[in-house]
Amino acid sequence: MGAVVEKRARRRAVPWLVLGLWIVVLVAVSPFAAKLADVQRDRAVDYLPASADSTQVAKVQERLPGGEATEMVVVYHRDGGLTAADRATAARQIARIADAHKLTAEPRGIPSKDGTTVMYPVASTEPGTDEKARDRLVKEVRSVAKGEDGLGVDVGGEGALATDAGEVYDSLGGPLLYTTAGVVALLLILIYRSPLLWLVPLGVAGMSEFLAQGVAYGLNQGFGTSVTGQSAGIMTILVFGAGTDYALLLVSRYREELRRIERPYDAMVAALKGCGPAVLASSGTVAAGLLCLLAADLNSSRGMGPLGTVGVLVALAAMMTLLPAVLVLLGRRVFWPLVPRYGSTPRARRSLFAAMGSSAGRRPLTVLAGGAVLLGALALGVLNLPGSLKQEDSFTTRPDAVAAMRTLAAAYPEQGTQPIAVITPADRAEATLAAIRGTQGVDSARKGRTGDGWTEISVTAVNAPESAGETATIKTLRDRLDGSYVGGPSAEQLDLKDTNSRDRKIVVPIVLVSVLLILIALLRSLVAPLILVAAVVAVWGAALGIGGLVFGPLFGFEGTDPGLGLLSFVFLVALGVDYGIFLMHRMREESLAGAEPDTAALTALRTTGGVIASAGLVLAATFAVLTNMPLVQLVELGFVIAVGVLLDTFLVRTYLVTSAAVALRRKVWWPGPLSRAPEPPVRNEPQPERV
Repeated sequence: MGAVVEKRARRRAVPWLVLGLWIVVLVAVSPFAAKLADVQRDRAVDYLPASADSTQVAKVQERLPGGEATEMVVVYHRDGGLTAADRATAARQIARIADAHKLTAEPRGIPSKDGTTVMYPVASTEPGTDEKARDRLVKEVRSVAKGEDGLGVDVGGEGALATDAGEVYDSLGGPLLYTTAGVVALLLILIYRSPLLWLVPLGVAGMSEFLAQGVAYGLNQGFGTSVTGQSAGIMTILVFGAGTDYALLLVSRYREELRRIERPYDAMVAALKGCGPAVLASSGTVAAGLLCLLAADLNSSRGMGPLGTVGVLVALAAMMTLLPAVLVLLGRRVFWPLVPRYGSTPRARRSLFAAMGSSAGRRPLTVLAGGAVLLGALALGVLNLPGSLKQEDSFTTRPDAVAAMRTLAAAYPEQGTQPIAVITPADRAEATLAAIRGTQGVDSARKGRTGDGWTEISVTAVNAPESAGETATIKTLRDRLDGSYVGGPSAEQLDLKDTNSRDRKIVVPIVLVSVLLILIALLRSLVAPLILVAAVVAVWGAALGIGGLVFGPLFGFEGTDPGLGLLSFVFLVALGVDYGIFLMHRMREESLAGAEPDTAALTALRTTGGVIASAGLVLAATFAVLTNMPLVQLVELGFVIAVGVLLDTFLVRTYLVTSAAVALRRKVWWPGPLSRAPEPPVRNEPQPERV
């Protein structure tokens, strides 16, 4: 009797102990979580690969006298032509800017041939690498450069564009977090139909996000992991999306166990034993896929791998420890009004997923062929994806810097308006300057600062920024100027595109091999993992194809982010395999229990279909939040992943994977021991099951 009492007391103490431990951890990381925003960097050099020419230019410029320069262009414009008063206003304002700030050179006005515009290139070393100081400088210049009597004034250039982009990224944190939490809350209310239950996983997800921020800050301080606005936003999405998925699976299994086990503690232990392996395997697959991004050369992609992994693993830890503890402490009443009573059975009703599975099981080969044709047709939309995204087209709304760029492009079609920066050894500066001036596509070139053995040369191209002609000029300069580095805004975009192309060739195979090996170890089969991997790759192609059909014609986007292909692949493969693991793991359980192959497949779909559908909706909705952000690259990434998750949830898992399992029967587990089990007679008509 005493042993029983002691055991019950221990059971009551465990949830409280877990809850107390989490409170201690959250209190300990709270000083660090608040600092994550302070280490977030969104300069171009923070995204660029370390080996790129433009990265080397940025690093050398930091060591030149005065440090890194913030370059701007003040643009004065009047459609009917600038008046003498307009030019006087411009000269007066530029003089005030020069008097108030330490500029690298005296600004000189460059009028357009049509007389409608005059631009003043302005550069200052005052901010150095301090982003806040840069933003203050840009705002001060904008406060001085103002139009009068219909005169249009915009401040553009690399520094102003960086400030506008930084403001957008800074604004993502709050709205992204609140919108994501709101979307998840709404879906949980609809799924659980309970006034209390939805608060538990949502609250646990919020605590997970707080802990993830603290861990991410620790990675930055300890290992120099880069933190950008994009990677921090993706981490938030993964904490809520993946964490809620794990919660849905656990709560669903816990509800089942409460009907057959009297004590909530014992029911939770059974639920964790039942779904724990699948959740651990799925989170491990996602983490492994994201960590493959460490092989990327692009700083932003490489930093996203660890941050995304932190989000997934912290969400896993919370949903497998804190969530069970809170649910056990709250007892059965947390499910009110649909309380799962001990010994009760769920109300019998027609299972939608049993019906869908039966329709797929009757003609599995036909369903497979039809699904493959549909996904292949959708993937053809990739051919309609717009070209590479330009800086001026990367915002969904037009900030001041973009307005300046477009004004310059229209007023100066005959010359470049964005400098190309060349860094050359100081003892070869004159020879390099002569070589630059003799290069086709170069309009002008002049020497700038010299220091630390290097000389800076500012080059103006004949062609417009990020045009094919300017790109050719940059490549020609890099080929001709041996020992020199060619950078600047346009060169940075070129390096981003080239590095993303290189990263795809390296990271994609690593992701596929890593995920495949994990699936083989989990499912103890080769055929089933190959089916799952082929399915998620097909989903990725179809989702990108749908993007190609809507980005230009429907959304009006002028380009595609160069990193879209790689990042969407990593996320869709890693996250898509999640649902395959849930389905296949349950299918394997049924097969081990002696079920016939088709029965095992349909039972697995019937029992996991609802929770997979709910999880897919939540995950798709969290990524869809990105489509409301003001940056085109985030909108594109969120759209492709959301569409891919929906395709994976409602087409691939429900029809194609189930059909493949029914068609292959025990061969789906080849060469594992399940494939060698005695084959029962094949039933002609698998009947829909009822729950």
